[in-house]
Amino acid sequence: MDEPAVASDPAAAPDPPVVHDAAAVSTAPLRPGADGWVLVLALALATLLPLIEAAGRPLGFHLSGSAAYLQQVTLWLTFVGGLVATRRRTHLTLSTAELLRSERGRRIAGLLAAGVAAAVLAVLAYSGLELVRANRQQGKLLGAGIPEWASECVIPISLGLMAGWFVWTAPGRWRGRALAGSAIVAAFALGLLPPPEAPGVLGRSALVWPATAVILAGALLGAPVFVAMGGLALLFFFKDGTPVGAVSAEVYRLIASPTIPAIPLLTTAGFVLAAGQSPARLVRCFESLFGWLPGGIAIVVPTAFAVFTTGGSGLTIMALGGLVLPMLARAGYPEGFSIGLVTASGSLGMSFPPSLPVILYAVVAGVPADDLYLAALLPGLLLIGLVSGYGVRVGSRTLDRRGAFSWREAVRGTWAAKWELSLPLLVIVLFASGSVSIVEASAAACAYAVVVACFVTRDLRLRQLPAVLVEAGALVGAVLVLLSVAMGLTSYLVDAQLPEQFVLWVKTHIHSQLAFLLVLNVALLVLGSVLEIYSAIIILVPLIIPMAAAYGVDPIHLGVIFLVNLELGFLFPPVGLNLFLSAARFGKPLPTLYRQVTPFLVILGAGVLLITYVPWLSLGILHALGKR
Repeated sequence: MDEPAVASDPAAAPDPPVVHDAAAVSTAPLRPGADGWVLVLALALATLLPLIEAAGRPLGFHLSGSAAYLQQVTLWLTFVGGLVATRRRTHLTLSTAELLRSERGRRIAGLLAAGVAAAVLAVLAYSGLELVRANRQQGKLLGAGIPEWASECVIPISLGLMAGWFVWTAPGRWRGRALAGSAIVAAFALGLLPPPEAPGVLGRSALVWPATAVILAGALLGAPVFVAMGGLALLFFFKDGTPVGAVSAEVYRLIASPTIPAIPLLTTAGFVLAAGQSPARLVRCFESLFGWLPGGIAIVVPTAFAVFTTGGSGLTIMALGGLVLPMLARAGYPEGFSIGLVTASGSLGMSFPPSLPVILYAVVAGVPADDLYLAALLPGLLLIGLVSGYGVRVGSRTLDRRGAFSWREAVRGTWAAKWELSLPLLVIVLFASGSVSIVEASAAACAYAVVVACFVTRDLRLRQLPAVLVEAGALVGAVLVLLSVAMGLTSYLVDAQLPEQFVLWVKTHIHSQLAFLLVLNVALLVLGSVLEIYSAIIILVPLIIPMAAAYGVDPIHLGVIFLVNLELGFLFPPVGLNLFLSAARFGKPLPTLYRQVTPFLVILGAGVLLITYVPWLSLGILHALGKR
């Protein structure tokens, strides 16, 4: 389950450059403002609508237009959540500005980043306005006669407010605000907005590559990653004479997917449980079960991390790292090994339900999510087993003492964590029953988490719940906005026939499936270390699917290969995300972390190769169940 970030130890200091992520920034819970209450309402509707559908189906009851309403609710979660994430500065960024020693240099870098962000967001807002105008002419209505275009106004309004926020918060007060505002004027003055058939397009298109360089520079200096992706999509579409409204139109390719609402629902479930004592109960449970074994504490860490994470970015490090590191120290493990183990375990849960990357991959690749979950089960267990086995080996050689197994503590620890352990089971059972969709199962999980946290364990008071929901909504918005603009960039790549060109090049130079899979592993490992996983799925999957099909790779097996390679990419120096998170959490220099994770990188790399070249690990369960 994805979780809100836990503040790092007082002595811990991030090692620049820092990768900021929506859940990785430690902030106090928000007191909901107007946009916060909109998020709370949207999350409530996103939970209730699927539950009403699921409960009413056996009774023959159907809520008319519920799918269209849920689509619009998801749209509001995306853009209002993105607005809240903007105010909180929790969008994913890749910033090198911290490397600048002078205050003036950092201020100039911040001003450039703010100007780029404001200009791109202003153009995206215009793009959203064009989409609203086009849909208004179609005259589509939601239930109760509400025009669909009225709800879609949230796109240009939210993007416009984001642009205004970057102008208002630009370094240098009024002078900085004036310069950031002038970037918006420049974007309009350069001719990016008139229709492509207007005179002078060839002259303006010559500015595309310099503008691309400016956008990339802004991203490196602190502009959000989604801004860079949106800006590149705008420029590339413009270069080919496509109206900028095409970028906002791509939002519906994502939001209209019937499984996308599962992402905010499962994220919210994780946030609600993580806001209380769930992490501590899970650690106690697994410590009571495995802590008595020689080196058994090393089994606790990857197991607890795998159960607790539903994302793919290793943010569990921030929540569980402070709990398990003292346990490893008390057991006698060296500090370097302990930090390496925590870092390597950070994303091991992305193969298991209810993993969000699995759902998103299924959406983009057009494969059944339940088949992909089943296929990823054995590979995921293999990777956990490899990390645990190495930990046990180190522990059995270096540790002289271990505790005795206690049935009483094992029963107590497991019973105490029964509500947390049952959440993934609830999703699996409901979805596997075939009676509900993945979205309905996710809605049940979200409602379950709220009931458990507020009324069963009472980790949360009802008055605290809105603040937690706003935190979850901000992360949801940051992720979905990123995915939305990434869809625009992906659409350009597809329209430019890059997948076909890649297939032709690969088939010309690579003549066997074994060689193709090896090249794919290396490419995904490198790309997985520099791309955020959700945008990596959106951008890369449409490119590799036709290539893999040309070599006869099963699409489900390909999905497992893709996910485990990106999981390994989180550890790959120099910029794997887990490395940055551990550096920030434990106050260690990055070069030190490179040494500490190298053994785990080698071990997990061997596991990834085994998964790649032994398709049975992915497809065996599906064959046994008659699904292949």
